[in-house]
Amino acid sequence: MHCENPLPDSGQGAPRPTVGAIARAHGQAFQGKHALSEHQRKTLRALGACRTQVLGGRAEVCEKCGEEQVVFLSCRNRTCPQCQALTQARWLESRMARLLPTDYFHVVFTVPDDLLAELAMRNRELFFNALFAAGSQTLMALGEDDRRLGAQLAITAVLHTWTRDLRFHPHLHCIVTGGGLSRDGQWRATKQDYLFPVSVLSALFRGKLISALDEAYKSGRLNTSGVHSLDRVADPDVAWRRLRRRLHGTKWVSYAKRPFAGPKSVFQYLGRYTHRVGLSNQRLIAASDEAVTFRTRGDATATLHPHEFLRRFLLHVLPPGFVKLRHYGLLAPSNVNGKLVAARALLEARLPTAQPNPLKPTIADKPLPDWRTLLLRLTGIDPTVCRRCGGPLVSRPLPKPILRDTS
Repeated sequence: MHCENPLPDSGQGAPRPTVGAIARAHGQAFQGKHALSEHQRKTLRALGACRTQVLGGRAEVCEKCGEEQVVFLSCRNRTCPQCQALTQARWLESRMARLLPTDYFHVVFTVPDDLLAELAMRNRELFFNALFAAGSQTLMALGEDDRRLGAQLAITAVLHTWTRDLRFHPHLHCIVTGGGLSRDGQWRATKQDYLFPVSVLSALFRGKLISALDEAYKSGRLNTSGVHSLDRVADPDVAWRRLRRRLHGTKWVSYAKRPFAGPKSVFQYLGRYTHRVGLSNQRLIAASDEAVTFRTRGDATATLHPHEFLRRFLLHVLPPGFVKLRHYGLLAPSNVNGKLVAARALLEARLPTAQPNPLKPTIADKPLPDWRTLLLRLTGIDPTVCRRCGGPLVSRPLPKPILRDTS
């Protein structure tokens, strides 16, 4: 097998494997054997270049002891597992001011992969948008139903497309308030450990998503070519009607987890989902020129040929510019300076103590800490001082980057 940059055996004392190292070792050969979109090609190049001399960087020099360390720049690609920590931290900083002092639930919407995975792959943007619409409309409709809550919820939804072994599995994670603002301006809370019946969630979500796909099919916007479940019937309209009946007759899995321990833990928990990519470098166990092994769940592992590993990883590159994290209800942009403020005021008035709510009662954006402050907060490492002697560091730029792909 030809490898541009052969990987060292990941034995004792060997460097920890990374997705970037695998991309550098096998990316060129992989591209020669697989048809990729231009966006996937850009992502693969970015992964391989991240934190290498290809992107340039700077030298950090201690003014006291002269110690010098070279720091290479990051690719900032949103699919890169090395580039999400600071982005996630900045997002959490900006979102904490919008957190309400109430219960929150974690709701997950999934689809039957055996029937819809191929269709979703060929209609990624359309299907993902339909998934967001069906999930958010389901929660909003149940929340506003006077027989259930009769109030507008606050919802944050994030798209994931993977299983633990990197197979394609589009699904939606939603963080939902355990209550909402009623039409007469009152806060109505759900039961402490209950949001909505799971069977109702699943059935309503199923109906809304099938309806959206059916509308796309009838308007000619849905690409059904190459979908195995549809190609077996000569008449495409007959094939579509059969698939639609099978979808209606299949039980879809949606569920609501138990409420969080408290509102402060919500976005810290959600932060692990908002900027997560298909696989983190921490899950990689070993990588060689013949195999990549990574953790799946618990002590279980998966081992794939490097080309299959890259193929699966690139399945989860989202369409250019696609927004994978969206807000609805009280958190919709049109409501954050009105209804959300009113909801917070009602909830703060119910707090059992006279102590001020630690969550700011304003939605106005505040200046975010710079990357040095965030890095110190996340890792305990101060990037302005020398790790050897504690002296001040000065930066000296290295040659200008020759590649800067942030797609």
